[in-house]
Amino acid sequence: MALFDLPVDELRAYRSASTEPEDFDAFWAKTLQQAREHDLDARFEPVDTGLATVEVYDVTFAGFGGHPVKGWLRLPAGTTRPLPLVVEFIGYGGGRGLPHERLLYASTGRAHFVMDTRGQGSTWGGGGATADPVGAAPAYPGFMTRGIDAPENYYYRRVFTDAVRAVEAARAHPLTDATRTAVIGESQGGGISLAVGGLVPDLAAVAPDVPFLCDFPRAATLTDRHPYREIGLFLKTHRGRSADVLRTLSYFDGVHFAARGRAPALFSTALEDETCPPSTVFAAFNAWAHEDKAIEVYEFNDHEGGGPFHEAAKVRWLRSYA
Repeated sequence: MALFDLPVDELRAYRSASTEPEDFDAFWAKTLQQAREHDLDARFEPVDTGLATVEVYDVTFAGFGGHPVKGWLRLPAGTTRPLPLVVEFIGYGGGRGLPHERLLYASTGRAHFVMDTRGQGSTWGGGGATADPVGAAPAYPGFMTRGIDAPENYYYRRVFTDAVRAVEAARAHPLTDATRTAVIGESQGGGISLAVGGLVPDLAAVAPDVPFLCDFPRAATLTDRHPYREIGLFLKTHRGRSADVLRTLSYFDGVHFAARGRAPALFSTALEDETCPPSTVFAAFNAWAHEDKAIEVYEFNDHEGGGPFHEAAKVRWLRSYA
């Protein structure tokens, strides 16, 4: 795929046309308050993995609505003091996987928490283990239009709330250092990390890679790749509902969370990425409020972005923060 989006100079100046709801902050404050009415009930059960260098815990905590959400906590073997914490969120369709996967960050001497994504975990990888017990109005198959009739019902309200609670659960473990917490993720996980970056005020760092769930008005009309295409296919049947759909999505747009980002951030994008087009990523990056921010641009890559090269860049970057 050749370059299809704006030239790089224009990307660096691009601003989203997404309209922020007047009650954006009130909506999320109420949502998180309701979630915190449920006991977090974070439980950490050791898992026998046969690994010699990493200890793994099967985690359960109460997310949105008090619903049980799963995760893995990985610690370097023999840890006796609180460690910097990396909380990771997963790409679209994936789950937390198996306990022996994703060993990079524990191998750097950090605590590493991976959140399962409710209702997902059946498309790729080692699978997931968290149900989404909430019903929804008619939707196109996938997750992008589940509950899109109203912000209160939208699927990602539950996911983003789970993610904030995941940070709280990971910080509750005695061997994690809450003051040195970074959140990361790729694609959908990057979009979730943006939301957490806007909702949790005291993070040490945020690293969204090729983030999804940004600049919905542009994304839904620029690319015909899934998952964004799910929005258009829903509206193809539900004619005349575009304004209502965009209003719901505005409460979940990474651009608006980025405007509340209060931690250093490292973004990445790829100029041939039709899944999460670079202009939508730059929309969030350019809106990120903290002045300490950078973006790695991979010129000839699609949605794989920087892959292992960017993993190495993140590990180097994190040394300064967590």
